[in-house]
Amino acid sequence: MEEESSSLITDLKPTPPREDIRRNGGGREEEEEEEDRDVECNNSLNEPLLKRSPTLTGSHLAMVGAKISHIESLDYEINENDLFKHDWRSRSKVQVLQYVFLKWSMAFLVGLLTGVIASFINLAIENIAGFKMMLVLQYWTGFLYFMLANLGLTAFASFLCVRYAPTAAGPGIPEIKAYLNGVDTPNMFGMSTLIVKIFGSIGAVSAGLDLGKEGPLVHIGACLSSLLSQGGSEKYGIKWRWLRYFKNDRDRRDLITCGASSGVCAAFRSPVGGVLFSLEEVATWWRSSLLWRTFFSTAVVVVVLRGFMEYCNSGKCGLFGRGGLILFDVSAVTVRYQWMDLPPVLFIGIIGGVLGSLYNYLLYKVLRVYSLINEKGRLPKFLLSLSVSLFTSIFLYFLPFLASCSPCDPSIDAACPTVGRTGNFKQFNCPDGYYNDLASLLHATNDDAVRNVFSTSTPTEFRAVSLLIFFAIYCVLGLITFGIAVPSGLFLPIILMGSAYGRLLALYMGSYTGIDQGLYAVLGAAALMAGSMRMTVSVCVIFLELTNNLLLLPITMLVLLIAKTVGDAFNPSIYEIILEMKGLPFLEAKPEPWMRNLTVGDLASAKPSVVGLQGIEKVRRVVDVLRTTSHNGFPVVDQGMPSELHGVVLRAHLISVLRKKWFLTQRRKTEAWEVREKFTSIDLAEKGQKFEDIKITEEEMEMYIDLHPFTNTTPYTVVETMSVAKAVVLFRQVALRHLLIVPKYQGSGIAPVVGILTRQDLMAHNILSAFPHLEKRRTEK
Repeated sequence: MEEESSSLITDLKPTPPREDIRRNGGGREEEEEEEDRDVECNNSLNEPLLKRSPTLTGSHLAMVGAKISHIESLDYEINENDLFKHDWRSRSKVQVLQYVFLKWSMAFLVGLLTGVIASFINLAIENIAGFKMMLVLQYWTGFLYFMLANLGLTAFASFLCVRYAPTAAGPGIPEIKAYLNGVDTPNMFGMSTLIVKIFGSIGAVSAGLDLGKEGPLVHIGACLSSLLSQGGSEKYGIKWRWLRYFKNDRDRRDLITCGASSGVCAAFRSPVGGVLFSLEEVATWWRSSLLWRTFFSTAVVVVVLRGFMEYCNSGKCGLFGRGGLILFDVSAVTVRYQWMDLPPVLFIGIIGGVLGSLYNYLLYKVLRVYSLINEKGRLPKFLLSLSVSLFTSIFLYFLPFLASCSPCDPSIDAACPTVGRTGNFKQFNCPDGYYNDLASLLHATNDDAVRNVFSTSTPTEFRAVSLLIFFAIYCVLGLITFGIAVPSGLFLPIILMGSAYGRLLALYMGSYTGIDQGLYAVLGAAALMAGSMRMTVSVCVIFLELTNNLLLLPITMLVLLIAKTVGDAFNPSIYEIILEMKGLPFLEAKPEPWMRNLTVGDLASAKPSVVGLQGIEKVRRVVDVLRTTSHNGFPVVDQGMPSELHGVVLRAHLISVLRKKWFLTQRRKTEAWEVREKFTSIDLAEKGQKFEDIKITEEEMEMYIDLHPFTNTTPYTVVETMSVAKAVVLFRQVALRHLLIVPKYQGSGIAPVVGILTRQDLMAHNILSAFPHLEKRRTEK
């Protein structure tokens, strides 16, 4: 009978708090009467917290790119089982040095490859877009060529995303942010995603769509990092022994952080800004050694970019290579500002916050509509991309006809008018000696358009009507372009919109300000980025490295702080909105205030009973647990008086034991040498093993497994009286996947584990669904 009972799944019943026992003992009618009295109670501190729906449930599905996937968390926590401890103790100094050397080598490779790919993307975009603009003629012939070229490039980029890698659409930054927060975002960093991201970005940006390559470059850097860290995977046909140290989520996370920093550096040629971007925006977990490696990666990127530019300056790269590391140089202007310049600067910050939050709100509505279209299949997604491209081509080509021609200023050294891909003074439909200022902005690549708006010492170059049309059309294009099935970034569209309204404000200020119009454009772009993305420190450094003017620092800091403060008063950042739309369970740094009125014991009481295992377990029971549950971790309890919590064993480790059939004919505890003969810590790091592929005979079902060597004996535990707010902070800061709840009082007859909390259990919307009275109280406030 003892063996028979041991084959059943043990449910570790959580010990309910005293007030919960009293409420449940009175029956359903007494509980309902008590709930009615609680609603009428004015003192929230005296209200019982267990007035809720029966169970705490959370959705584990999320839409990543265009695929609905089952979301899992990542194992960032060190699994200190017996095998890991032996492996750690047995490492020689040479192996430790090899591990450190490989970390820096990987950081070098990430920077090198990101720089090479970024240079290739820049070269391709500059040449394709440049030749396209050079061949644009006037009127219908020119429009037909312009439209067909854009449609072809968009179709190429969209087809790659729709057919081969749906997760390559969009910037990829929200998914990277979720991954570094501990969420396993499926199919985001594969080889197909990387290839489609590279060539799709070239096609989409060259097509003149209102998007940039900055976000995709961040994703490309992360993909390279992930693939390098998986170099020992059988999936890619290589399995190098010296990469065994990187077969864990922890090292992969650090390398992806380096990749994200390298991507920003490659996009803006901003090494310090790239490091700060990861620190401020995407990384949840940070330490000083990671700071040095990310900075090393970005330094390598800058060296590679500079080398390509030196090579291409000789004219060997077509139209590419005419710039330097400073994209939009405004260092020639001496920045002087007085107290009278403070009000318009403050106004730019306020407008940036308001417009940024409004842009986030409208973009959320557009993405909701696009999600309905994308759910209908591949063809509607593809046709939506072509429709946006057609709309963009029509407006970009015909709007300059609304602008009147302006005479060239003979005092300006630059060529005027210009015919071709670059230049501030596009002739377009104007006679000789005249230029079309709106065509100079719309008939140019996005980088050239920003460079034209940022141009300094040109107070009469752009007229107010042209800047207003430019701002309006890019607001519309920015809203309808983001969300289609092509790789796209948000940085450049926001910079274009912000620079337009900044220069427009400077134009109206006229002689009342001593700040150059080009510098107002820089401040407007920075303000709108802070108002939409809510980044301050990284944006400030990026713009200083972009414009090469340190004198802008004080007013840039002021504008960024004001814009972020105003934006935060209305809605979250655009990346947080996208995370919520995709259903990715991202844990915020600051828990909700109402979480302090709830304990982790309350959450455990609202969950189904914990499924646990004994230290020495029957094979049949382990198989039943894996077959009937989808949990990733199980508490291991040694039965006794009282029972003792030994630790947590992972699902992947149980599958590995079953796959190798490490079974015992008798119920006994194994020696250390026995398990080391069959397993290594590298074996337990392997992922992707499926329980369904394992075949176990009926005779093997009656054998035993000693789980002690595979159990993490140092799991993070909290007492059931801890507030949910503190649990959220601990869970996020330590990057946990499981958090065990232990009872406040221990003794005979009391289960050693009250419950297990996972990421989904700590999500605010899941808690509110189980505790609806908290939602009612929050809305009343």
